[in-house]
Amino acid sequence: MLDTIRRLGPISRVEVAETTGFTQATVTHAVRALLDEGLVVETGERAWTGGKPRVMLAVAPRSRCAVGVQVGADWAVAVVVDAAGALVARQRVRGARADDPDAVVERLSAQVLALLRAGEVAPSSVVGVGLVLPGTLDLEQGSLLHSRSLPGWVGHGVRAAFERATGLDVVLGNDATAAAVGELWRGTVGDARAHCTVYMGASIGAGLVLDGQVYRGASGNVGPLGRLHVHRADGKAGPTVEELAAPAAVAAAARAAVEAGRETVVELSDDGDPFTDFAAVASAAVRGDALATALVEESAHHLADAVLTLVDLLDLDSIVLAGPSFTVAGSIYLSVLRERLDAEALPRARHEVRVALSMRVADAAAVGAASMVLRAELPAVADEATRRRT
Repeated sequence: MLDTIRRLGPISRVEVAETTGFTQATVTHAVRALLDEGLVVETGERAWTGGKPRVMLAVAPRSRCAVGVQVGADWAVAVVVDAAGALVARQRVRGARADDPDAVVERLSAQVLALLRAGEVAPSSVVGVGLVLPGTLDLEQGSLLHSRSLPGWVGHGVRAAFERATGLDVVLGNDATAAAVGELWRGTVGDARAHCTVYMGASIGAGLVLDGQVYRGASGNVGPLGRLHVHRADGKAGPTVEELAAPAAVAAAARAAVEAGRETVVELSDDGDPFTDFAAVASAAVRGDALATALVEESAHHLADAVLTLVDLLDLDSIVLAGPSFTVAGSIYLSVLRERLDAEALPRARHEVRVALSMRVADAAAVGAASMVLRAELPAVADEATRRRT
């Protein structure tokens, strides 16, 4: 019921009953509990239906807020999201690279607390922090088991470290899955039966929403799309999709081309930072530089190979591209993927496969991490409020 008001509000009690199938008496009772708890407000708007005007309901945005932190080798993003799903505050900074995890945690935790102050968020309204990382997670220990892009973080108790530094409860998650949660929370998934959020930062992952439910796998580690291997003629495992399509691969190919004397406007970094170099290639590609465009399109085709496998395997009908690596040249990746799906995807014979860029493409995992916390916390608060009135 709370989610219905959040998604469809302003909405009347009658419309809530019609949408949820609950009786009018049940809705009245539950809405009163939500009003008492401060989760829902009467907006002052009236819907005129010819009889008595209907009072409209909406979620009280600042009744609860959550923090989302996305840590990657390329970028780190911290956001504050309110109960209505609106972005209250945001900061995007240089990623972890090879920095000491404790130093990164300290730096990001200070930024989180500064964001809460800047957004004038009451400490009592903050329900927790959603923290997302790239790699295989140990959710019990609150650490990374494996990560290609953050190898120095493996085994580090990052969840506990963030809890100590911020004084807030921390929920750990997978970056691609968090991005998919964000799309579901904002309603982007719509009526899709099988949705995938393809997330590309320093690494590549896939978050899945099947029949309206986030699919997390047996250990919360679903979707390491970048680890798929390309087959070689000799039967041995070839390079992974990540080694062919991810930013570091594009940056390496660009540097090799420049050193070979290829003509291009791309200006590469002096220190060889792959994420700075990828950004330079992406910027040149959207401006029409031939070499840069070819490199980005090659990356997009390698990514499309992996996505097509998922589309055929899971009969997907919705795909969203998200992550900081799609920020600049996302339109090129989108165009290539649509072309490949139209030509090759098996489900196209039966239904459309929608493809789009995320509305929060650079911040998708951070916003999704905050949404992950709100999605878990708000129903529990609402249920407790209703129970107390019973």
